[in-house]
Amino acid sequence: MTPWLTEPFEADVVLRALVAGVIASCLCALVGCWVLLRRSVFLSEAMTHGMLPGVALAALAGFSLMAGGLTAALVMAVGVALVGRSSKLSSDTSTGLLLVGMLALGVIIVSRSQSFAVDLTGFLFGDVFAVRTHDLVVLALALILAIGAVMVGHRAFVAVTFDPRKASTLGLRPQLAIPALTALIAVAMVASFHVVGTLLVLGLLIAPPATALTWARSIPRVMALSAVIGSAAVYLGLVISWHAGTAGGATIAVVAVLIFFLSTLLSLMRTKWRRVLIVAASAGVVAGCAGGGPPSAPQTNVDNGNGNGNGNGNGDVTVEGARELDGPLTKLVLVDPATGETEVYDAVDEIGTRIGSYGPVTAISGDGRFAYLQTGQTTTVVDAGAWTFDHGDHYHYFATEPAMVDTIDLPVVDASASNTLVAIKTSSGTIDFVDREKLGEKSVAKPADLSVDDDVAVAVPYGNRVVTVSGTGQLRVVDADGTTDLIGECPQPGWSSPTRRAVVVGCGTGAVRVTGGDGDLTVTPIPFPAGAPAQGPNRMDHRDRSDVFAGVSAATVWVLDSRQRRWTLIPVPDALAANTAGDGTVLVLHRDGSLGAFDVNTAVETSRVPLFDAAVPVDKPQPVIEIDSDRAYVNNASAREVYEIDYADGLRIARTLRTGVPPGLMVESGR
Repeated sequence: MTPWLTEPFEADVVLRALVAGVIASCLCALVGCWVLLRRSVFLSEAMTHGMLPGVALAALAGFSLMAGGLTAALVMAVGVALVGRSSKLSSDTSTGLLLVGMLALGVIIVSRSQSFAVDLTGFLFGDVFAVRTHDLVVLALALILAIGAVMVGHRAFVAVTFDPRKASTLGLRPQLAIPALTALIAVAMVASFHVVGTLLVLGLLIAPPATALTWARSIPRVMALSAVIGSAAVYLGLVISWHAGTAGGATIAVVAVLIFFLSTLLSLMRTKWRRVLIVAASAGVVAGCAGGGPPSAPQTNVDNGNGNGNGNGNGDVTVEGARELDGPLTKLVLVDPATGETEVYDAVDEIGTRIGSYGPVTAISGDGRFAYLQTGQTTTVVDAGAWTFDHGDHYHYFATEPAMVDTIDLPVVDASASNTLVAIKTSSGTIDFVDREKLGEKSVAKPADLSVDDDVAVAVPYGNRVVTVSGTGQLRVVDADGTTDLIGECPQPGWSSPTRRAVVVGCGTGAVRVTGGDGDLTVTPIPFPAGAPAQGPNRMDHRDRSDVFAGVSAATVWVLDSRQRRWTLIPVPDALAANTAGDGTVLVLHRDGSLGAFDVNTAVETSRVPLFDAAVPVDKPQPVIEIDSDRAYVNNASAREVYEIDYADGLRIARTLRTGVPPGLMVESGR
């Protein structure tokens, strides 16, 4: 058996092929890991095909084939980025079009050569046994370059792969990190195509890292294990090729793919047998304890039923025409109140998409995906193109193209939504409902068999139900069985908002918190503290799904921790707007245009940063503070800017986002 494994490498040509293959495997391991993590497999494949016209032109002109291939691959990558950014086509569509175009162009160039100076078969499938010393030197230099780039750019590559926005705010320059990764992919492909050819280079670039991801979790370990797996594939592929008389490059690629499937099968078997052993052990315990009575069934407590639509019983959250993401996006709907010019600004890519102009806009509200622009006695609905689907015990994140949806023949001043329903409040105080799924289909429709009494002043979707409060303070719940009174009252109802676990409604005497999920609902009063000003806040803001709220009224910042049933009042005479992430800090925008951070427990301002060049005028739409898990956004209409604030880092201005329209009105979507 040993001679069968070692005999092929007694030939210098096979030994050189082994060395070249191992170097290429190490190179592809470093780069392929990022390809998989960034989900750029299709782009990588397109770049391999896109090399053909560059290689063909270089061969006909007598230049370096690698230089020609590298240039063409980079042109392909730049073309995909430009087409995807400037058109309404999805990235995979633009990639596919450029792939076909570049490959066809390469074939045309080859076919125009009288002598077919470019060996198309060799280019596509490679010739591992034709590796020369020069090729080994090029591969080694490419490997050294890749190692250096990965070591120097590791932190930036990780940040831009998993959170591009954070990469920007940390000063890691994603605008450079992404092109650097693309260039590394091109270098790995060009350096390796002599070994396995362009059509099969993905075998080394994708299969070993994919196999390694089954067994390793940290990026360095994935790279190291991928290099070992790729080298093993090269060795086994060469041995099989030598004895079976098959093409060397193709055999290496097939072995790499087979190792992946074998590894996946072993991983599944490992998981399956682990479960079998657990079941067997459990059965043994049950059998041994059979005389003690039957075991009790395990209880699973899932918080079903909240303002964002938990517990709807829908296991399928696939949204037609949308793509599912690994994490949430942050998009800002920006509106010029004077003209109604509307822009959806992607805070990750720093790109604004102009939606349209709808005339003077007097108010804006949002429900996490859709923005409602009050234009006179009607409302224009804008789809921000990013949203979070709350599925009870986990989230799903989706994105689609931003667009204008439709017009509602009501002046909407506030909106609250679940996954399937939107409750809207008009400027006259009436309540109506809109089917949220139909809004996703670009149409406005009222849900069937859902209505509330004429005296309802507040309505908030809560899972499969709607919590309502009448003008007299009576709380009720509306569901498929009708309307049921709740024990509790909320006199003079005002603001309202859902959290992950409850519905909170502001009252003239404080607030109430409604909890209970899909079971019986409980109303918990949260009265104002003694000595509080007579006039409470008309509006309270918070991080989406958070239980802590902040608002401004009567020279006072009001902070409500609804879970702890505690109000905190902070005297701030010039407070203009307030918001909180529920982390013990409240952000306050002062009339002079500066932003301050107050410690809720001590009521002391811990930091302050100037944002506006002058005081905020009282006769213009007032700026707001939109907040998410790690960033806050403040709009400055006169400067056409939105400030991104890292509130966990001393109110550091992470970025200044320059917008296409004056952002007099702003709501955040996607989170």
